[in-house]
Amino acid sequence: MRILAAAVLCTALAGCAGRAPAPVSVVQPQDQSMDCAAIAAEVQANNAKVQQLAADKGMKTTQNVAAGVAGVFIPVLWLGMDFQDTADTETMALQNRQQYLATMAGQRRCGEPQAAPPIAAAPKRRAAR
Repeated sequence: MRILAAAVLCTALAGCAGRAPAPVSVVQPQDQSMDCAAIAAEVQANNAKVQQLAADKGMKTTQNVAAGVAGVFIPVLWLGMDFQDTADTETMALQNRQQYLATMAGQRRCGEPQAAPPIAAAPKRRAAR
């Protein structure tokens, strides 16, 4: 009975250790209909997400160090350490998506100055004789 209780406790603590990575897909269904403004908006949103993931990674590293040190005295705390590398996995996926969006922006000539429409030339007047 004690072994079963210990196994349940270990499983519960391991489940609290961190979340599973949810990497973004490089190519998405709405890509074909995106214009330059939509591409720029997604690039900005992805940049913000990368910054948030960097902050999360720093916090998770701090938690792992604390759990590792405290685990010397209370070994069950080692089960709460996060080894899933969620932030790095998701950051890498976002970087791949950003490269794909940059390629799309280049193909659609986003950021290039638009050529002005040609001005119709006025007919030349003949000199009076």
